[in-house]
Amino acid sequence: MLLVAGFVFTYYTTWAILLPFFDASSPIHNYFPAREWAIRLPAFALVVGLSGIGFFIGSTIMKENRKKSQKAKLRAA
Repeated sequence: MLLVAGFVFTYYTTWAILLPFFDASSPIHNYFPAREWAIRLPAFALVVGLSGIGFFIGSTIMKENRKKSQKAKLRAA
């Protein structure tokens, strides 16, 4: 996992930060997608990740509230 993380970090850093310093005709540009995807992909991952966390927290809160209401009904009965 550490090797994969290191590779992804190196690839993304080269793509997003170092690539603009290379000439447009350089063959290194063939190994990378368009630069706008260097912003779109992390932004998409951030939105999906935060949505997943929000969904998990929301569903957990709803389950806890249901449990509390069922316990209150059992006490009242």
